[in-house]
Amino acid sequence: MMNLADTTITDNHHKHRFELKTDDKLSIVEYQNVDDETLALTHTEVDPSLEGQGVGSHLVKGVLEYVERNNLKIVPLCPFVSVYLKRHPDWNRVVSTTYNVNDF
Repeated sequence: MMNLADTTITDNHHKHRFELKTDDKLSIVEYQNVDDETLALTHTEVDPSLEGQGVGSHLVKGVLEYVERNNLKIVPLCPFVSVYLKRHPDWNRVVSTTYNVNDF
């Protein structure tokens, strides 16, 4: 079991994605800027060799923590993020009330 606690999620502005390096493998959550305070999370991708080890959930949780720290909101367009929110409904506090999935 890998130790995800030591991993850091970074925001790559240029590529519009959050990145998580695990054992030199890259996992990402892509986003689009909807406005200055809102990110639409569009796609989550975990390296196939890491699937089923909690990397995706760790990544999404890190993104949500980043969003909250920066007083942002999200629109969960990515199915993986939507499932995470269903399992962790307390995180709905960072979901945009201005926009919803059907706006996209």
